Amino acid sequence: MTEPLAAVVLCAGKGTRMKSGTAKVLHPVLGQPLGAWPIGRALGLGCDPVVAVVGHQGEQVQAALEARFPGRSLRFATQVEQRGTADAVRTALEALEGVTGPVVVLYGDTPLLREFTLRALVDAFLRGSAPLALVSTVAPDPSGYGRVLRVSGRITGIVEEKDCTADQRPLREVNAGVYAIDAAFLREGLAQLHPANAQGEYYLTDLVALAARRGEVGSVSAEFEDTAGVNDRADLAACARVLQSRINLEHMRAGVTMQDPASVTIEAEVTIGPDTVIEPNVSLRGKTRIGNGVTLGQGSVFTSTEVGDGTTVLPYSVATDSRIGPRCLIGPFARMRPGSDLAEGVELGNFAETKKARLGPGTKAHHHCYLGDALIGAKVNVGAGTITCNYDGFGKHVTEIADGAFIGSDSQLVAPVKVGEGAYVGAGTTVTEDVPPDTLVFSRAPQIVKAGWPSRRRAKAPGRR
Repeated sequence: MTEPLAAVVLCAGKGTRMKSGTAKVLHPVLGQPLGAWPIGRALGLGCDPVVAVVGHQGEQVQAALEARFPGRSLRFATQVEQRGTADAVRTALEALEGVTGPVVVLYGDTPLLREFTLRALVDAFLRGSAPLALVSTVAPDPSGYGRVLRVSGRITGIVEEKDCTADQRPLREVNAGVYAIDAAFLREGLAQLHPANAQGEYYLTDLVALAARRGEVGSVSAEFEDTAGVNDRADLAACARVLQSRINLEHMRAGVTMQDPASVTIEAEVTIGPDTVIEPNVSLRGKTRIGNGVTLGQGSVFTSTEVGDGTTVLPYSVATDSRIGPRCLIGPFARMRPGSDLAEGVELGNFAETKKARLGPGTKAHHHCYLGDALIGAKVNVGAGTITCNYDGFGKHVTEIADGAFIGSDSQLVAPVKVGEGAYVGAGTTVTEDVPPDTLVFSRAPQIVKAGWPSRRRAKAPGRR
């Protein structure tokens, strides 16, 4: 190919059938906006620039897409009035100024389209003698789709559903709405179009007949599923299931075991090392990175979290924006809130919670504890029910626990406070001042024993025990 590719992705529609206050292309599919999927395909194809045509909630759509593709060759054009697909592409021409090669046209609500289909489309364009190539598919039920017209096998045009004749309506080869179009022909052809149709709109499909007069229009046949668009919430869910199935299959073929793939949610940016075992109903979101040989217990939910090699996560543990080192033992029912950083060999047990806490190598916090805004050294033992009292009603404060310290059960460490290396904090202690290294600190009321008190109590209240 001598000329670079460009792309136009149509993201201007409101999506009335979504019955939502949110523009259709902003609805999330596996962690990213619906419109980001075809844009990602265009960028993966090497298109530069990619122009997103926005309209309804244009500012929000632009902000979401820019956040999804920072620093990429993404431009925007605004279609103020919805007057058809050709009008939408016409609004992108200014952003395509200087482009002389093929322009790939996509829709923002088609997340299942595959990159290899787009590559085949560009190849068909380069081989063809017409200034346009398209993607078609065979629909089980063609209702609602534009029919592809052929004479002696050659494409002569596309007719929309509402403009079909009785002879054209039964045709099952339909237009997928995806094109590769010569840039000069695109500009010339758009200037010639008129809304001479039942909808009174400017149809991009009218370019096909114009191109067919100049040569043989190239075409690529895609699976009907791959070309499916999203019109309502049911379509959105169906597309998400297909995408999830593809993602999970790719991970399994790369050496990941899934006990029940249909129940596992893995978003597109997640990476997983080989020999990892994923139990049912696990969700991996955002930019989560899972190492080699990890076990992820049933029902666990990790978001933008790094997990080191050989770590075992027991069921129903939750982590967000955190880092878990290699060979850790987590859960069950552990929660790691943002900023948690667990070093190698840490054990964080059932109903333990961390937030902005760094736990050193080999540290253990097994039961029902809260460690927030804490710097904890190596080989520290944190007893059941321990909490760091990090908030005084005005600000957060840090608790520091040095290497080898032992924190007894049901202790409260009132920050800011430091526990020295090798120090012991007795069970039930409220620590309000720094604890020197190699010392024992405890605070508890003296134990009082009153012999016979239960019997005397019962004697005063007959019949009660």
